[in-house]
Formats: sequence, C-alpha cells, structure tokens
Amino acid sequence: MSFYYNFPRRRWAEMREAMNRMMEDALDDMQPQEREMTLAVDVLADDDGYTVRALVPGLTSDDLNVEILNNTVTIHGEFKAPEAGEAKYLVSELPVGRFGRVITLPTALEPGKTEATLKNGVLTLRVPKAEAHRPKTIEVKVG
Repeated sequence: MSFYYNFPRRRWAEMREAMNRMMEDALDDMQPQEREMTLAVDVLADDDGYTVRALVPGLTSDDLNVEILNNTVTIHGEFKAPEAGEAKYLVSELPVGRFGRVITLPTALEPGKTEATLKNGVLTLRVPKAEAHRPKTIEVKVG
C-alpha cells in the first residue's frame, strides 16, 4: 500500500489554472460590444459646488445622458463599435459599448444651474451646491 500526499499549494495552483482557463474561454466568446463598463471620473469640491470630469473620447453630446437628482449625478452613454466587416478582432482594448456612472455627492445640488461642456474628449460638469449647503459669511457687529 502506498500513500500519495497532495500538497495544498499544488491543488490551489491547479484550481487557479482551471479558473483562468474557464475565464479566458468565456471572454474569447464575448464580442467587444457586449462589455459594459464603468466610467472613470474625477470629482473636485469647492465651497460653491463640484466639478466632475470624465474621459469620453470620440463621443458627441448626443452620445451622452446626464441626470441630476437630489445629491446624485448619473452619467450614461455608449461607445459605438466601428464596423469590422469580415475581419476578426485579435486585440480589442478600445472602449466599446454602454457605460454608466452614478456619483453620490455629500450635499444637495442645484440641477437647474449645472453647466456641462464637452471638449477634446473630456466631459466637464460644474454642479453647484444647493444654496442651503453653501458656506455663509456672517458679519460680527461690535457693541
């Protein structure tokens, strides 16, 4: 009778390799337009409001949808896939498909005063804070 000891590290490595193969097989079947992504943003705060910036190269204002409700900013859009014809993708890293981002800010906002610009592939939103949440300067009287 012989004993065979299976090292735990070896078993974990085999399981990791099996999972990697399974994920690669699943991703090979996926077309570029099937991927939904999260939009990366920068959010800057000052006393009067917030500035939200997002990279959206190649998009026009018609490709973007921005909504503001209470203290939440929602950005949705879609990167259109170029026609590949009969060619097959060997590498597909450019953004293709729908994207979205929901940003919850710490104070209430004034959606009616929001300014949105799109320049050189950068979406910039200037969202003012609600008047009740802006800092107030109070004059101190002597006497």
